[in-house]
Amino acid sequence: MYIRDIYKSKKLPISYEIFPPKGELNLETLKGTLNELAGTEPDFISVTCSAGGSGNGKNTAALTGVIEREYGIPAVAHVTCVNSTKADVDVSVEDIKSQGISNVFALRGDRLPGSVTRDFRYGAELVRYLRATTDFCVGGGCYPEGHVECDDFDEDIRHLLEKQDAGAEFFLSQLFFENTAFYRFIEKARAAGIAVPIDAGIMPIMGKSQITRMVFMCGASLPSAVIRMVNRYEHDPESLLKAGMEYGAVSGIHIYTMNKPEVAKFEMGALRDAGF
Repeated sequence: MYIRDIYKSKKLPISYEIFPPKGELNLETLKGTLNELAGTEPDFISVTCSAGGSGNGKNTAALTGVIEREYGIPAVAHVTCVNSTKADVDVSVEDIKSQGISNVFALRGDRLPGSVTRDFRYGAELVRYLRATTDFCVGGGCYPEGHVECDDFDEDIRHLLEKQDAGAEFFLSQLFFENTAFYRFIEKARAAGIAVPIDAGIMPIMGKSQITRMVFMCGASLPSAVIRMVNRYEHDPESLLKAGMEYGAVSGIHIYTMNKPEVAKFEMGALRDAGF
């Protein structure tokens, strides 16, 4: 099933993001997680290239195939293009096709030390290439508080419009903790002509080191309430996890599960209690 058809048939789809095991693919390490995630009946699951967002695409393709074949849940394979040639992307595409996957999430990927630009400079170029060479339903990323490498928010919105014009059919947002930032972003995006679905990316707070690392990587701002919560429960991980999940239970759609079923269950329950 194409993700675009899910958006047409459901008022507000709820999806998860997971990452494949590191190193050689060992699905047995994820079977317990997948069993629990499937029990909450998400509308689709996206699979990153690695825990950091850039890595071995073969693991991504294999895992998305298992999700669709064994669990009957539509899966979205992440495809990155940083450091990649068109031939590299073609190899990833063939791996994804071999698993019977119809949906991909196109990203530039993180610039790591030693990264160089080859055939793709921006995510929009990857979206355009995939739409021209495959029949995938292609999604793209968006950044409610602007991309960490872009200082001009209006320019960031223009880049997003370029992705839509290139053929992106849905957007999944980077995580955020300030709801008003997302509302402002949606208002500006719609005013700029972005009409495809935009999902809010929600990541519950599970630890001080986790939140510090993610804020540094993506440039998300922390409301004072979150800072006080993290400081209050810094040495009480169980209480911080509970408080963080409660804070994250807002009207969102795309849940960054960090491969933790308890996070998915809590957030899905909160969203359904709220009528979603």
